[in-house]
Amino acid sequence: MNENDIIIKRKIGICRNIHFSYKQAPRCEEVNNMDMKQAMKERHMVRKYTDEPIPEDIVEKLNRRVRENNEQYGLSIKLMTNDDSAVPGVIKLILAKGVNNFFIMAGPDGADELCGYCGADLMLYAQTLGLNTWWVGGTYNRKGAQKKIEGAKPVGIIAVGYGQTQGVPHKTKTAEQVSSYDGEAPQWFKNGIEAALLAPTALAKQAFTIKGKGNKVSISCDNGIFTGVDTGLVKYHFELGAGKDCFEWV
Repeated sequence: MNENDIIIKRKIGICRNIHFSYKQAPRCEEVNNMDMKQAMKERHMVRKYTDEPIPEDIVEKLNRRVRENNEQYGLSIKLMTNDDSAVPGVIKLILAKGVNNFFIMAGPDGADELCGYCGADLMLYAQTLGLNTWWVGGTYNRKGAQKKIEGAKPVGIIAVGYGQTQGVPHKTKTAEQVSSYDGEAPQWFKNGIEAALLAPTALAKQAFTIKGKGNKVSISCDNGIFTGVDTGLVKYHFELGAGKDCFEWV
């Protein structure tokens, strides 16, 4: 899909409601007719990319989205283009191909969850622009990323570009395995869990549990060093599926 294929259909207010100790300002962004919910369903992990460059106007849109996330959440995310240093050589030989564009997900110490949350936003936004993505949390060039992000801590990268394929859905747990609700679960909670199960998680473990009671929702996650990032990724997806006005995090 190129930009000529994309028709602006409507304005969708995408506002964030993430539960942290400091106040978050809402942000609204105009997106095209493949809205974020559709992108969430169609986005799959893609590790192999074509040599087609990302057009300058698309790069500018991505950079604008990066700036918005950085300004709102105090992060140091950076988009690298035409740069093949994202993953080590051995990974290029056996796992990844053509990774020449990527986001470095970075921020201050303790910002893993925020990086995961904003990473979900960037991946789905990229999908609306006809791009594919791959969150890389362990097999990326950490030292190289650190040099490009001085004074911040990288927690992973997101490869972005035109995939050789569109990827395939990941293996998933059932809603019953990852969630519970006190009483009969409302439709918004069910929608949120369905969306949460679409979130990428480290090693595809989906090691999270979401509980609901009334309009209060809590999440716990236990995935080792990836716990913070996974929590942010899942939170973003749950919010998008459930609708942020339907509940509050506790």
